[in-house]
Amino acid sequence: MKISVCTLAHGRERHLENLVRGLSQSRRPPCELVVAVLQDKRYNLPPTSFPIRQIVLGDCGIPLAKGRNLAAREARSDLLVFLDVDCIPNPRLIEDYANIAQDHDGVMMGEVGYLPSGATDGGIDFEAFERVAQQHSERAGPPQSPSAACNDYRCFWSLNFATSARDFAASGGFDESFDGYGGEDTDFARSLTSRGLPIWWVRGAKAFHQYHPHHMPPVHHLESVIANAERFRRKWGQPTMQHWLRAFTLMGLIERTENGWRILREPNEDDFALTRQQEKQAYASSSLVLEQLEREAETERTRVPAMAAS
Repeated sequence: MKISVCTLAHGRERHLENLVRGLSQSRRPPCELVVAVLQDKRYNLPPTSFPIRQIVLGDCGIPLAKGRNLAAREARSDLLVFLDVDCIPNPRLIEDYANIAQDHDGVMMGEVGYLPSGATDGGIDFEAFERVAQQHSERAGPPQSPSAACNDYRCFWSLNFATSARDFAASGGFDESFDGYGGEDTDFARSLTSRGLPIWWVRGAKAFHQYHPHHMPPVHHLESVIANAERFRRKWGQPTMQHWLRAFTLMGLIERTENGWRILREPNEDDFALTRQQEKQAYASSSLVLEQLEREAETERTRVPAMAAS
């Protein structure tokens, strides 16, 4: 079985270099790494025993759906392993996916461990990564068995997954009308479900997510999240990203109208401070921010009647 690793990159030179160095330590190296380059300049990457093909899409923002489709279309293997640029694959990741893909169709999602700030300063050290990596509180843990069915398409994360080239083509790929950040991976999973292609949790096939500052909910992508949420609703007749939309509503950033969501104002520094991932956090959590906003809203609801009564 030939295996291609696919990623897309815009900036993040150090992260991509670490991804390449991680792949170079694979027990079963890939046949190739395909990088969809979302900028004008190609990357200067470390030497490897396998070819790296950089497909330059150009500086066109962050069209995640278009970038993943481009990498998949250019790949020359039977099995496609998709990793985000900030992932470092465990030495067994490719081997694990190869083994599980022998008797699974559809999409397989491997484990992810989130590294704290500074974890990669000393280079690629997988034993150290295992000691300090954290599991995301909003993501299901690995199954007890080698694989388990994921029966809720909303649980799909595109950070680390694999599928055959045949099934990727059958899925229709990522819908490129989803432009920018938000919703394109949920739409992809919804398309899988509509076509009868299963989604699997996989034990192993682990990737380590490299720390980088981030915002959750993603207020820095407010416009594209709102636009893509509306695209998903029109396409499937169902809402998506509701936890983000709820948080944005409580923050006073958006409101729901008869014609969909409307942006009331642009995020300010208070909004960024609320949602900013701190260095002590290995990952950013939407749930923690939403819980805080709900508590504040409840406090305000009880305070107003009390003031009126007095």
